[in-house]
Amino acid sequence: MPSCDYTRTYLSEVASLAGRLDAATIDHLVKSLVELRERGGRLFFLGSGGGAGHASHAVNDFRKIAGIESYTPTDNVSELTARINDDGWDTCYAAWLRGSHLSARDAVFVFSVGGGDAERRISTNLVASLDLAREVGASIFGIVGRDGGCTALLADVCVMVPTASAETVTPHTEEFQAVIWHLVVSHPRLRRHAMKWESTP
Repeated sequence: MPSCDYTRTYLSEVASLAGRLDAATIDHLVKSLVELRERGGRLFFLGSGGGAGHASHAVNDFRKIAGIESYTPTDNVSELTARINDDGWDTCYAAWLRGSHLSARDAVFVFSVGGGDAERRISTNLVASLDLAREVGASIFGIVGRDGGCTALLADVCVMVPTASAETVTPHTEEFQAVIWHLVVSHPRLRRHAMKWESTP
């Protein structure tokens, strides 16, 4: 496919996917996050690869803009790699959550393309974390693609990014994860503090 054709097709897919997002589910996510803040719960973002980058960025936004105490295991590379080295990849996030005393007052928020799949051993670190969250009664939120995997099955609120084509599942899921969490954190119901460029004349 010529370069310009790919570019036009990709952008057309972006426009189509934006219109196919479930606004009601996103509003439900906003409501649930407001409730989390009101009960003094903490928000733990989990992701690998691009999702790990999103998690770090989201921690900043939800702490600074929404006033929700937020963390992610991937912001502490020393602890994370020690847990991977000593105990393995499968349990590294769940062990970190136990060390953070995850409780029923808190929530985990997953950024993942496939949502985790125990049977196919994909994103097993996320699956173990979701099992722990269910065990302690923590809320589960997610923004995922494909069929949503384990996250969609266990989440209290899960926003699904639709598939435009089999060749662009990952880039579209990851780009819309950022779109959706920025929508959520800037939503009038959740936003607590003004952002710099929206408050500068």
